[in-house]
Amino acid sequence: MPPALLALAVGAFGIGTTEFVIMGLLPDVAADFGVTVPTAGLLVTGYALGVVAGAPIMTVLGTKISRKHMLMLLMGLFVAGNLLSAAAPAFGVMLAGRIVASLAHGAFFGIGSIVAADLVAPRERAGAIALMFTGLTLANVAGVPLGTLIGQSAGWRATFVVIAGLGVLGLLGVARLVPALPKPEGVRLRHELAAFRNAQVLLAMAMTVLGFGGVFAAVTYVAPMMTEVAGFADSSVTWLLVLFGLGMVAGNLVGGRFADRALMPMLHASLGGLTLVLALFTVTAHHKAAAALTLALIGALGFATVPPLQKRVLDHAHGAPTLASAVNIGAFNLGNALAAWLGGLVIASGLGWTAPNWVGALLAGSALLLALLSAALQRRDEARAAREPVPTAATPAAPEPVHH
Repeated sequence: MPPALLALAVGAFGIGTTEFVIMGLLPDVAADFGVTVPTAGLLVTGYALGVVAGAPIMTVLGTKISRKHMLMLLMGLFVAGNLLSAAAPAFGVMLAGRIVASLAHGAFFGIGSIVAADLVAPRERAGAIALMFTGLTLANVAGVPLGTLIGQSAGWRATFVVIAGLGVLGLLGVARLVPALPKPEGVRLRHELAAFRNAQVLLAMAMTVLGFGGVFAAVTYVAPMMTEVAGFADSSVTWLLVLFGLGMVAGNLVGGRFADRALMPMLHASLGGLTLVLALFTVTAHHKAAAALTLALIGALGFATVPPLQKRVLDHAHGAPTLASAVNIGAFNLGNALAAWLGGLVIASGLGWTAPNWVGALLAGSALLLALLSAALQRRDEARAAREPVPTAATPAAPEPVHH
């Protein structure tokens, strides 16, 4: 694999850390600014919505410059947002810093996916994308626990200073290791938007929203589920999330490896397994060992869908993949926000802490149905194309009629 993928993975590590570390720092941030924890939760929601909105906006703005320079600008924006968060004198400024940082998220992963895929042979594209996303999964294993520890020992502001330092490292890595790929010629917004008329692109994005939404329906409420239902101590939640992160790393790498060999079968297997495991979590959540194992499986099966879904968008938007790729990254965050809201609704209705698992299973099952529909449509189109005669230069022209 090219060393440029390492630079992309470092940037992904920083972005993943800043996205998720705030969840462990919310009580400290709320106390510092004198707001309630639910109000501080806007720092999570604001970031997610910033990713959804920022992905298409920043991608469109970046069509006029080379992808390498755009990646560097995005990492610079990420650094600025985290420094603003670290120095924020008021909660509103902190929220603004989070939104500034989030604007880099979708476009970085969207453009980075294209760069990663272009650096390798076609048969290795999903593996290259998975390697970049390894930085995001490792953030949940190492970045988030370390960031939380730094915040608890040196203050939450120190965490965001360190994350800004990771952004500087990613910026330097992109500048040094990513080759100066030529700016795509003929990139027009009209062409980029045309990709959204492709049914397969829209189906892949819908699978992204529903499939990863299934993961976050459960994981958003995993802390009370593990402590109130499984009986873990509060101090165990951090390490349970590390276990979830390890599952994400493994699933991401396996998904990338097998998606290059058999993309749709890999997607069917991962979404089917995710649906089953989320449904079982309503039972296994009552037993410590089973709950921990199930949590790791949810991380593995959930992230096994990421490389094949991202590659499928690139494959079917091949004429203008930049905007579609970035919007699909925003779709992950849209799924997160939707699932967290639905999970909160079923808990508030009195169905219990494990009820979000049923929501997750229904979302993942819906994604599986869309994957089956997508495969059926593809088979139909391939069969139709096979039946149509393809004219070639060697085919003799029909003789002209002779008039006497």
